[in-house]
Amino acid sequence: MELRNLHALVEVVRRGGFSQAAKVLFTTQPNVSKAVRQLEDELGVPLLDRLGHRSQLTDAGGVIYRRALSILTESEDMLTELDELRGLRRGLLRLGLPLFGSSVLFAPIFALFRSRYPGVEISLVEHGSKRLEELLRAGEVDLAASLMPVPPEFEWQDVRAEPLVALLPPGHALLGRPSLHLRDLAAEPFILFEEGFLLNKIILDGCARRGFQPAIAARSGQIDFIVGLVTAGLGIALLPRLMAEQRRKPGVDFVLLDEPDMLWHMALLWRKGAYLSHAAQAWLALSREAHPAPGPENAPAQAGQS
Repeated sequence: MELRNLHALVEVVRRGGFSQAAKVLFTTQPNVSKAVRQLEDELGVPLLDRLGHRSQLTDAGGVIYRRALSILTESEDMLTELDELRGLRRGLLRLGLPLFGSSVLFAPIFALFRSRYPGVEISLVEHGSKRLEELLRAGEVDLAASLMPVPPEFEWQDVRAEPLVALLPPGHALLGRPSLHLRDLAAEPFILFEEGFLLNKIILDGCARRGFQPAIAARSGQIDFIVGLVTAGLGIALLPRLMAEQRRKPGVDFVLLDEPDMLWHMALLWRKGAYLSHAAQAWLALSREAHPAPGPENAPAQAGQS
């Protein structure tokens, strides 16, 4: 059953005849008659009782007319809603952001998105990168921020890469050096993040490549608590420079880690081949504005290489 045939029937009834309906539909009277006949043939019942130049609905025609009005209204509402989604006047963005780093990397984007697209709802979840990847894999979020390298089932867009620094207790012998190597910390107790944070893997894999396994003094999911443990002398911690600079205060200092293969590299991920809503595409565009890609491999036309 074609919508155009239903539309023809509705206009014939509304306008009181085929010729008048043809003017409204910007077609000819024979085309309108053909559309109504096709509808009658498809349904197997007469819909109009033709009385000279006038037509009136049969009982079956009355049923179809009422249903057609409802169907056409729903169709118009559907198209209007799609237009609003395309115009970002409404919609939903399911977003997964990390527990730390978001205040600097994503809070400004969040605020700008809300100001530009106030009708779009943002459903936000916050977890470590590993859990965010699980949620993305399960289709529970549209976009997720996670650390590189990216699993092969995801496409990605670069956000920011930061070197790691060693957060050292007050008075530590290595303070004051311009940089240090991971091997310089082999004898130190490490304070790591909780399970599920991919930064742990970066740190532990880096230690393994350099031939040692660090002693783990404590784990926490809160950066401020980790900083407090370092200040109390419990051990050392490796943090992205961005986060360490935010927490620089008397008694807390850090030294750059000179290990180019140990970057905290954040990216926005989505499922490969998945449909990206207009809201998700708008978030990616704002992220490109806030964090321009360093090279052509992650320019907008290439976003998603992995």
